[in-house]
Amino acid sequence: MTIYDELVARGLIAQVTDEEEIKEMINNGKAVFYIGFDPTADSLHVGHFMALCLMKRLQMAGNKPVALIGGGTAMVGDPSGRTDMRQMMTKETIEHNCACFKKQMSRFIDFSDGKAIMVNNADWLLDLNYVEVLRDVGACFSVNRMLSAECYKQRMEKGLSFLEFNYMIMQSYDFYHLYQTLGCNMQFGGDDQWSNMLGGTELIRRKLGKDAYAMTINLLLNSEGKKMGKTQSGAVWLDPEKTTPYDFYQYWRNVADSDVLKCIRMLTFLPLEQIDAMESWEGAQLNRAKEILAYELTSLVHGEEEAKKAEASAKALFGAGSDATAPVVELGDEDFTDGVIDIGSLLVKAGLVASKSEARRAIEQGGVAVEGDKITDFKATFTKADLADGKTFRRGKKNFKKIISK
Repeated sequence: MTIYDELVARGLIAQVTDEEEIKEMINNGKAVFYIGFDPTADSLHVGHFMALCLMKRLQMAGNKPVALIGGGTAMVGDPSGRTDMRQMMTKETIEHNCACFKKQMSRFIDFSDGKAIMVNNADWLLDLNYVEVLRDVGACFSVNRMLSAECYKQRMEKGLSFLEFNYMIMQSYDFYHLYQTLGCNMQFGGDDQWSNMLGGTELIRRKLGKDAYAMTINLLLNSEGKKMGKTQSGAVWLDPEKTTPYDFYQYWRNVADSDVLKCIRMLTFLPLEQIDAMESWEGAQLNRAKEILAYELTSLVHGEEEAKKAEASAKALFGAGSDATAPVVELGDEDFTDGVIDIGSLLVKAGLVASKSEARRAIEQGGVAVEGDKITDFKATFTKADLADGKTFRRGKKNFKKIISK
């Protein structure tokens, strides 16, 4: 099976502009392709996961990834999939987020010896002359065609700023610039980026002539990725300081039965033959499939050792095992007031509840325990000495942490 056929079989490709040309390039390792990442936070989340896995697959097949960090376009904001205008960020914040992205991406993509390139579009977009852009680039775009794009239609009702209206031109210019400077001949993106991607291809053809080769490919990235990347409490981050390896494991362990095989097919690197054999799994077997999914993705993001720890913790929790492998949270001097910490603050610090009011409700409902004993008093406190050797706190049946004072 060719790499292109595998992408199709895994359900990754939604739409392409020239399938035969793309097949030939990808299958023979001739693609220099880019995917853009918007640095709106200091960590990637699982909504980016599909793009990262795709880049890894194609690099393994001999193709060259270009990871584009949108430090320039982030100054404008992408209207795609949004109903309100994105809050503007400072240059310093954007630069910090870009640095965090590069560190995390290195777990997926090999940047050594020019095997992959990371670029920041701030390096060329911020130096452009406004009048020159209007004359040289703006003339290549039809306003009527731009307004027909779904990403702009969604924002027209609430009001689309002229700032956001320029996003398509800026993204198109990215492809034009990368084509000329790096020989980038292909761009990947989610289904809500299709109009912007076609704009880039059209700009190249308008500026460099009909014979200039430019290719775009559209992957079903954002619609699935964003769905997977959000929970009731917010995003599931790839940064272990934001989402612990255990919580990351548990997120995938708890996906819906209807989604588990789709996630395994799209996101893991397990052989398709092995995944096909799971199609007939039902009942308890689906729980095993979820464990496989959670382990594979946790190992990919956090390493095999952390994946094993998370798996052991989960089995101890759901079985009758020991809590010795519980995720550990350390409390420092700053977490105590006059040498003590109240149960509400402790549960919030441990990530077992989101607020003290939630802690109160959980205690009143009998859902909080320490070392197996239920806590019934919301005013309960613990000293540093109480927690010196560590105590295991549980909230409900599925969430537990070992709290230790430093």
